[in-house]
Amino acid sequence: MPDFITQWLNQNEIFTAMTILEYWNGLVNTVQLVFLSLVIGLVCAVPLAIMRTSRNPFVSGPVWLYTYLFRGTPLLIQLYIIYYGIAQIPGIQETFWWEVFREPFYPALLAFALNTAAYTTEIIRGAIVATPHGEIEAAKAYGMNWFMRIRRIVLPSAARRAVQAYSNEVIFMLHSSAIASVVTIVDLTGAARNIYSRFYAPFDAFIFVALIYMMLTFILVFAFRKLENHLLRHQRPISN
Repeated sequence: MPDFITQWLNQNEIFTAMTILEYWNGLVNTVQLVFLSLVIGLVCAVPLAIMRTSRNPFVSGPVWLYTYLFRGTPLLIQLYIIYYGIAQIPGIQETFWWEVFREPFYPALLAFALNTAAYTTEIIRGAIVATPHGEIEAAKAYGMNWFMRIRRIVLPSAARRAVQAYSNEVIFMLHSSAIASVVTIVDLTGAARNIYSRFYAPFDAFIFVALIYMMLTFILVFAFRKLENHLLRHQRPISN
């Protein structure tokens, strides 16, 4: 085989390996960012949703303001404010926090977690408010205190009603993670941009990334459908 053909094949193999590695790193960063954001957001949203249902305005008011602000402004603007704003806090560059937030991943994680926590808070709050009053009265009749009613009656019942709406929020966060590349995070979209700038193939790069997002969305839809069927298994008719 002529040397120029061998050299061309070797170059193609190198380019293919670099492309696969770029996409793989982007996939890992995307999954890691979305997963951690959702976990932190869900952990924060549960107590915030309980506080949001309080009749005391000093308890529910700050939560309402937080959810209103983060649901009323674009996620991209929130990301810019957190990413560029943290560096403007006086004295932060002399603290250990600067070693954390100087990397773009952590400001993006904070912005995504706060955003999804606001939406999830309202989802769970709506599910809590929709709890049948008879279930609460039955729990009181059994002598359950407030904490036990929340833990054993209200939250499990609310989870069954909220799972479908929450699945939409998870998919929304997956798609919204595409903006992470604007703060130099090499996620899937950032990887596609790098491939495009390197090989001048915009359609190939972005169509391939779109297919990856579709595959991840399909996995999420399938997983949440299984979870919903599991949580609502008591409503299925008993077969003889």
